[in-house]
Amino acid sequence: MRKKQTTKNRTPLDRGTLKKIIQALAGYRLLLALSLLLALISVAAALYVPILIGRAIDLIAGKGQVRFDAILPILTQACAIAGGTALLQWLMGVINNRMTFGVVRDLRARAFETIERLPLRYLDSHAYGEIVSRVIADADAFADGLLLGFSQLFTGLMTILGTLVFMLAIDWKTWLVVILLTPISLISARVIATRTYRMFRALSDTRAEQTGYLDEMIKNQKVVQAFSHTDQTQATFDEINDRYAKNYLNATFYSSITNPATRFVNALVYAGVALIGALTSVATGGVFSVGQLSVFLSYAAQYTKPFNEISGVVTELQNALACANRIFALIEEPKEQPDASDAVQR
Repeated sequence: MRKKQTTKNRTPLDRGTLKKIIQALAGYRLLLALSLLLALISVAAALYVPILIGRAIDLIAGKGQVRFDAILPILTQACAIAGGTALLQWLMGVINNRMTFGVVRDLRARAFETIERLPLRYLDSHAYGEIVSRVIADADAFADGLLLGFSQLFTGLMTILGTLVFMLAIDWKTWLVVILLTPISLISARVIATRTYRMFRALSDTRAEQTGYLDEMIKNQKVVQAFSHTDQTQATFDEINDRYAKNYLNATFYSSITNPATRFVNALVYAGVALIGALTSVATGGVFSVGQLSVFLSYAAQYTKPFNEISGVVTELQNALACANRIFALIEEPKEQPDASDAVQR
Protein backbone atom coordinates (compact mmCIF):
# COMPACT_ATOMS: atom_id res chain seq x y z
CA MET A 1 0.00 0.00 0.00
CA ARG A 2 1.09 3.56 -0.60
CA LYS A 3 2.20 5.54 2.37
CA LYS A 4 1.28 8.84 0.81
CA GLN A 5 -1.33 9.90 -1.66
CA THR A 6 -1.18 13.14 -3.58
CA THR A 7 -4.64 14.12 -4.70
CA LYS A 8 -4.61 17.88 -4.73
CA ASN A 9 -3.68 19.99 -7.72
CA ARG A 10 -2.76 23.50 -6.77
CA THR A 11 -3.09 24.90 -10.28
CA PRO A 12 -5.47 27.86 -9.89
CA LEU A 13 -8.34 28.56 -12.21
CA ASP A 14 -7.17 31.36 -14.46
CA ARG A 15 -7.50 32.38 -18.05
CA GLY A 16 -5.31 29.44 -18.95
CA THR A 17 -8.07 26.96 -18.13
CA LEU A 18 -10.59 28.77 -20.30
CA LYS A 19 -7.98 29.04 -23.05
CA LYS A 20 -7.47 25.28 -22.94
CA ILE A 21 -11.21 24.71 -23.24
CA ILE A 22 -11.31 27.00 -26.28
CA GLN A 23 -8.38 25.10 -27.80
CA ALA A 24 -10.25 21.84 -27.22
CA LEU A 25 -13.10 23.31 -29.29
CA ALA A 26 -10.77 24.07 -32.22
CA GLY A 27 -11.70 20.88 -34.02
CA TYR A 28 -15.38 21.81 -33.89
CA ARG A 29 -15.21 25.30 -35.42
CA LEU A 30 -17.91 24.60 -37.99
CA LEU A 31 -20.38 23.28 -35.43
CA LEU A 32 -19.54 26.17 -33.09
CA ALA A 33 -20.11 28.75 -35.84
CA LEU A 34 -23.38 27.08 -36.83
CA SER A 35 -24.55 27.05 -33.21
CA LEU A 36 -23.73 30.76 -32.86
CA LEU A 37 -25.59 31.55 -36.08
CA LEU A 38 -28.68 29.64 -34.99
CA ALA A 39 -28.53 31.35 -31.60
CA LEU A 40 -28.33 34.77 -33.26
CA ILE A 41 -31.29 34.09 -35.54
CA SER A 42 -33.45 32.57 -32.80
CA VAL A 43 -32.74 35.47 -30.41
CA ALA A 44 -33.51 38.07 -33.09
CA ALA A 45 -36.77 36.30 -33.91
CA ALA A 46 -37.72 36.00 -30.24
CA LEU A 47 -37.06 39.71 -29.69
CA TYR A 48 -39.22 40.65 -32.66
CA VAL A 49 -42.31 38.90 -31.26
CA PRO A 50 -42.89 41.49 -28.46
CA ILE A 51 -42.88 44.25 -31.09
CA LEU A 52 -45.68 42.47 -32.94
CA ILE A 53 -47.63 42.02 -29.71
CA GLY A 54 -47.17 45.71 -28.92
CA ARG A 55 -48.57 46.66 -32.32
CA ALA A 56 -51.56 44.41 -31.73
CA ILE A 57 -52.19 46.05 -28.34
CA ASP A 58 -52.15 49.52 -29.92
CA LEU A 59 -54.88 48.35 -32.30
CA ILE A 60 -57.17 47.82 -29.29
CA ALA A 61 -58.27 51.41 -28.67
CA GLY A 62 -61.24 50.62 -26.47
CA LYS A 63 -64.58 48.86 -26.24
CA GLY A 64 -65.96 48.33 -29.73
CA GLN A 65 -62.82 49.79 -31.31
CA VAL A 66 -60.79 46.63 -31.87
CA ARG A 67 -59.37 46.27 -35.38
CA PHE A 68 -59.57 42.50 -35.74
CA ASP A 69 -58.76 42.66 -39.45
CA ALA A 70 -55.35 44.18 -38.66
CA ILE A 71 -54.70 42.15 -35.50
CA LEU A 72 -55.18 38.71 -37.09
CA PRO A 73 -52.23 38.98 -39.56
CA ILE A 74 -49.99 40.24 -36.75
CA LEU A 75 -50.88 37.31 -34.49
CA THR A 76 -50.39 34.86 -37.37
CA GLN A 77 -46.94 36.29 -38.02
CA ALA A 78 -46.08 36.10 -34.32
CA CYS A 79 -47.13 32.43 -34.14
CA ALA A 80 -45.08 31.59 -37.25
CA ILE A 81 -42.00 33.28 -35.80
CA ALA A 82 -42.46 31.51 -32.46
CA GLY A 83 -42.67 28.14 -34.23
CA GLY A 84 -39.56 28.89 -36.28
CA THR A 85 -37.70 29.95 -33.13
CA ALA A 86 -38.58 26.67 -31.42
CA LEU A 87 -37.24 24.72 -34.41
CA LEU A 88 -33.99 26.69 -34.44
CA GLN A 89 -33.50 26.12 -30.72
CA TRP A 90 -34.04 22.38 -31.20
CA LEU A 91 -31.42 22.27 -33.97
CA MET A 92 -29.05 24.27 -31.79
CA GLY A 93 -29.53 21.76 -28.98
CA VAL A 94 -28.64 18.86 -31.30
CA ILE A 95 -25.49 20.65 -32.46
CA ASN A 96 -24.45 21.56 -28.93
CA ASN A 97 -24.88 17.97 -27.76
CA ARG A 98 -22.76 16.61 -30.59
CA MET A 99 -20.08 19.25 -30.02
CA THR A 100 -19.99 18.74 -26.25
CA PHE A 101 -19.65 14.99 -26.25
CA GLY A 102 -17.12 15.16 -29.08
CA VAL A 103 -14.92 17.45 -26.99
CA VAL A 104 -15.24 15.21 -23.92
CA ARG A 105 -14.45 12.12 -26.01
CA ASP A 106 -11.27 13.80 -27.25
CA LEU A 107 -10.24 14.83 -23.73
CA ARG A 108 -10.76 11.30 -22.43
CA ALA A 109 -8.67 9.91 -25.27
CA ARG A 110 -5.87 12.39 -24.49
CA ALA A 111 -6.10 11.58 -20.78
CA PHE A 112 -5.92 7.83 -21.43
CA GLU A 113 -2.94 8.33 -23.73
CA THR A 114 -1.26 10.34 -20.97
CA ILE A 115 -1.92 7.62 -18.39
CA GLU A 116 -0.22 5.05 -20.64
CA ARG A 117 2.92 7.21 -20.74
CA LEU A 118 3.05 8.42 -17.13
CA PRO A 119 6.18 7.60 -15.11
CA LEU A 120 5.90 5.02 -12.35
CA ARG A 121 6.57 7.62 -9.65
CA TYR A 122 3.30 9.38 -10.57
CA LEU A 123 1.27 6.17 -10.57
CA ASP A 124 2.84 5.11 -7.28
CA SER A 125 2.09 8.43 -5.57
CA HIS A 126 -1.55 8.68 -6.74
CA ALA A 127 -4.39 6.37 -5.83
CA TYR A 128 -5.84 4.46 -8.78
CA GLY A 129 -9.33 5.64 -7.94
CA GLU A 130 -8.20 9.28 -8.00
CA ILE A 131 -6.86 8.90 -11.53
CA VAL A 132 -9.97 7.05 -12.68
CA SER A 133 -12.12 9.77 -11.11
CA ARG A 134 -10.54 12.38 -13.38
CA VAL A 135 -11.20 10.38 -16.53
CA ILE A 136 -14.76 9.33 -15.65
CA ALA A 137 -16.45 11.47 -12.98
CA ASP A 138 -14.66 14.74 -13.77
CA ALA A 139 -15.16 14.28 -17.51
CA ASP A 140 -18.89 13.66 -17.01
CA ALA A 141 -19.24 16.75 -14.83
CA PHE A 142 -17.32 18.81 -17.39
CA ALA A 143 -19.62 17.55 -20.16
CA ASP A 144 -22.71 18.59 -18.20
CA GLY A 145 -21.29 22.04 -17.52
CA LEU A 146 -20.07 22.56 -21.07
CA LEU A 147 -23.49 21.65 -22.47
CA LEU A 148 -25.16 24.07 -20.07
CA GLY A 149 -22.64 26.72 -21.07
CA PHE A 150 -23.47 26.30 -24.75
CA SER A 151 -27.20 26.28 -24.07
CA GLN A 152 -27.27 29.23 -21.66
CA LEU A 153 -24.32 31.48 -22.50
CA PHE A 154 -24.72 31.74 -26.27
CA THR A 155 -28.38 32.66 -26.28
CA GLY A 156 -28.09 34.49 -22.95
CA LEU A 157 -25.41 36.95 -24.05
CA MET A 158 -27.11 37.59 -27.38
CA THR A 159 -30.45 38.11 -25.65
CA ILE A 160 -28.92 40.65 -23.27
CA LEU A 161 -27.20 42.62 -26.05
CA GLY A 162 -30.17 42.42 -28.42
CA THR A 163 -32.62 43.49 -25.73
CA LEU A 164 -30.50 46.52 -24.84
CA VAL A 165 -30.35 47.60 -28.49
CA PHE A 166 -34.12 47.23 -28.97
CA MET A 167 -34.91 49.09 -25.74
CA LEU A 168 -32.54 51.92 -26.64
CA ALA A 169 -34.29 52.30 -29.99
CA ILE A 170 -37.68 52.65 -28.26
CA ASP A 171 -36.91 54.95 -25.29
CA TRP A 172 -33.51 55.94 -23.93
CA LYS A 173 -34.80 57.04 -20.50
CA THR A 174 -36.22 53.66 -19.61
CA TRP A 175 -33.16 52.00 -21.14
CA LEU A 176 -30.99 54.06 -18.78
CA VAL A 177 -32.77 52.54 -15.75
CA VAL A 178 -31.79 49.06 -16.92
CA ILE A 179 -28.17 50.09 -17.53
CA LEU A 180 -27.79 51.66 -14.08
CA LEU A 181 -29.19 48.67 -12.17
CA THR A 182 -27.48 45.89 -14.15
CA PRO A 183 -23.97 46.27 -12.60
CA ILE A 184 -25.40 45.45 -9.17
CA SER A 185 -26.49 42.04 -10.44
CA LEU A 186 -23.18 41.42 -12.22
CA ILE A 187 -21.03 42.38 -9.23
CA SER A 188 -22.99 40.24 -6.78
CA ALA A 189 -22.88 37.25 -9.13
CA ARG A 190 -19.14 37.71 -9.71
CA VAL A 191 -18.28 37.86 -6.02
CA ILE A 192 -20.33 34.77 -5.19
CA ALA A 193 -19.09 32.82 -8.24
CA THR A 194 -15.43 33.39 -7.35
CA ARG A 195 -15.89 31.94 -3.88
CA THR A 196 -18.11 29.15 -5.20
CA TYR A 197 -15.39 27.96 -7.57
CA ARG A 198 -12.93 27.51 -4.71
CA MET A 199 -15.54 25.50 -2.84
CA PHE A 200 -16.20 23.20 -5.79
CA ARG A 201 -12.49 22.78 -6.44
CA ALA A 202 -12.05 21.54 -2.87
CA LEU A 203 -15.11 19.31 -3.27
CA SER A 204 -13.75 17.78 -6.48
CA ASP A 205 -10.36 17.09 -4.88
CA THR A 206 -11.93 15.52 -1.79
CA ARG A 207 -14.24 13.34 -3.88
CA ALA A 208 -11.27 12.02 -5.84
CA GLU A 209 -9.33 11.42 -2.62
CA GLN A 210 -12.25 9.49 -1.15
CA THR A 211 -12.68 7.41 -4.31
CA GLY A 212 -9.00 6.54 -4.42
CA TYR A 213 -8.86 5.66 -0.72
CA LEU A 214 -11.89 3.38 -0.96
CA ASP A 215 -10.50 1.65 -4.03
CA GLU A 216 -7.15 0.95 -2.38
CA MET A 217 -8.48 -0.13 1.01
CA ILE A 218 -11.04 -2.52 -0.48
CA LYS A 219 -8.45 -4.11 -2.77
CA ASN A 220 -6.04 -4.50 0.16
CA GLN A 221 -8.63 -5.51 2.75
CA LYS A 222 -6.78 -8.69 3.75
CA VAL A 223 -3.52 -6.79 4.21
CA VAL A 224 -5.28 -4.20 6.38
CA GLN A 225 -6.76 -6.92 8.57
CA ALA A 226 -3.51 -8.87 8.73
CA PHE A 227 -1.61 -5.88 10.14
CA SER A 228 -4.50 -4.89 12.48
CA HIS A 229 -4.87 -1.57 10.67
CA THR A 230 -8.69 -1.61 10.60
CA ASP A 231 -9.25 1.10 13.20
CA GLN A 232 -6.74 3.47 11.62
CA THR A 233 -8.25 2.86 8.19
CA GLN A 234 -11.74 3.60 9.49
CA ALA A 235 -10.52 6.78 11.21
CA THR A 236 -8.86 8.00 8.03
CA PHE A 237 -11.99 7.32 6.00
CA ASP A 238 -14.16 9.14 8.54
CA GLU A 239 -11.87 12.17 8.35
CA ILE A 240 -12.03 12.24 4.54
CA ASN A 241 -15.80 11.71 4.60
CA ASP A 242 -16.28 14.57 7.07
CA ARG A 243 -14.23 16.89 4.85
CA TYR A 244 -16.26 15.81 1.83
CA ALA A 245 -19.54 16.53 3.62
CA LYS A 246 -18.28 19.93 4.77
CA ASN A 247 -17.04 20.90 1.30
CA TYR A 248 -20.29 19.71 -0.28
CA LEU A 249 -22.36 21.77 2.15
CA ASN A 250 -20.25 24.90 1.63
CA ALA A 251 -20.25 24.60 -2.16
CA THR A 252 -24.00 24.03 -2.35
CA PHE A 253 -24.74 26.87 0.07
CA TYR A 254 -22.66 29.50 -1.72
CA SER A 255 -23.85 28.45 -5.17
CA SER A 256 -27.46 28.71 -3.98
CA ILE A 257 -27.02 32.37 -3.02
CA THR A 258 -26.40 33.55 -6.59
CA ASN A 259 -29.86 32.89 -7.98
CA PRO A 260 -31.88 34.70 -5.27
CA ALA A 261 -29.46 37.65 -5.35
CA THR A 262 -29.71 38.14 -9.10
CA ARG A 263 -33.47 37.61 -9.09
CA PHE A 264 -33.86 40.35 -6.47
CA VAL A 265 -31.87 42.84 -8.55
CA ASN A 266 -33.68 41.79 -11.73
CA ALA A 267 -37.03 42.35 -10.00
CA LEU A 268 -35.86 45.90 -9.24
CA VAL A 269 -35.03 46.33 -12.93
CA TYR A 270 -38.51 45.18 -13.98
CA ALA A 271 -40.20 47.44 -11.41
CA GLY A 272 -38.08 50.41 -12.50
CA VAL A 273 -38.94 49.84 -16.15
CA ALA A 274 -42.65 49.59 -15.35
CA LEU A 275 -42.61 52.79 -13.27
CA ILE A 276 -40.56 54.93 -15.67
CA GLY A 277 -42.41 53.56 -18.69
CA ALA A 278 -45.83 54.33 -17.20
CA LEU A 279 -44.77 57.86 -16.21
CA THR A 280 -43.34 58.44 -19.69
CA SER A 281 -46.56 57.24 -21.32
CA VAL A 282 -48.62 59.65 -19.20
CA ALA A 283 -46.21 62.56 -19.65
CA THR A 284 -46.04 62.24 -23.44
CA GLY A 285 -49.81 62.06 -23.81
CA GLY A 286 -49.78 58.79 -25.70
CA VAL A 287 -46.64 59.31 -27.80
CA PHE A 288 -45.13 56.48 -25.75
CA SER A 289 -48.09 54.15 -26.27
CA VAL A 290 -49.41 51.34 -24.12
CA GLY A 291 -48.21 48.90 -26.77
CA GLN A 292 -44.68 50.29 -26.52
CA LEU A 293 -44.85 50.00 -22.73
CA SER A 294 -45.90 46.37 -23.17
CA VAL A 295 -42.92 45.81 -25.47
CA PHE A 296 -40.59 47.37 -22.90
CA LEU A 297 -41.93 45.20 -20.10
CA SER A 298 -41.49 42.11 -22.27
CA TYR A 299 -37.92 43.14 -23.01
CA ALA A 300 -37.27 43.79 -19.32
CA ALA A 301 -38.43 40.25 -18.55
CA GLN A 302 -36.34 38.79 -21.38
CA TYR A 303 -33.33 40.87 -20.35
CA THR A 304 -33.34 39.51 -16.80
CA LYS A 305 -34.08 35.93 -17.85
CA PRO A 306 -30.49 35.06 -18.91
CA PHE A 307 -29.15 36.33 -15.58
CA ASN A 308 -31.63 34.13 -13.72
CA GLU A 309 -30.90 31.09 -15.88
CA ILE A 310 -27.13 31.39 -15.64
CA SER A 311 -27.24 32.00 -11.90
CA GLY A 312 -29.56 29.01 -11.56
CA VAL A 313 -26.97 26.66 -13.11
CA VAL A 314 -23.89 28.29 -11.58
CA THR A 315 -23.41 25.17 -9.45
CA GLU A 316 -22.89 22.98 -12.51
CA LEU A 317 -20.77 25.60 -14.28
CA GLN A 318 -18.41 26.09 -11.35
CA ASN A 319 -18.13 22.34 -10.82
CA ALA A 320 -17.41 21.87 -14.53
CA LEU A 321 -14.59 24.42 -14.45
CA ALA A 322 -13.03 22.76 -11.43
CA CYS A 323 -13.25 19.35 -13.10
CA ALA A 324 -11.81 20.71 -16.35
CA ASN A 325 -8.84 22.04 -14.42
CA ARG A 326 -8.19 18.58 -12.95
CA ILE A 327 -8.49 16.88 -16.36
CA PHE A 328 -6.05 19.28 -18.02
CA ALA A 329 -3.67 18.90 -15.08
CA LEU A 330 -3.59 15.14 -15.72
CA ILE A 331 -3.14 15.58 -19.48
CA GLU A 332 -0.23 17.98 -18.95
CA GLU A 333 1.67 15.74 -16.54
CA PRO A 334 5.27 15.08 -17.71
CA LYS A 335 5.44 11.89 -19.77
CA GLU A 336 7.97 9.08 -19.41
CA GLN A 337 10.52 9.49 -22.17
CA PRO A 338 11.26 6.32 -24.17
CA ASP A 339 14.76 4.85 -24.05
CA ALA A 340 17.06 5.46 -26.96
CA SER A 341 17.13 2.75 -29.62
CA ASP A 342 20.79 2.00 -28.84
CA ALA A 343 20.36 2.03 -25.04
CA VAL A 344 21.51 -1.60 -24.68
CA GLN A 345 24.76 -1.06 -26.59
CA ARG A 346 25.57 2.04 -24.57
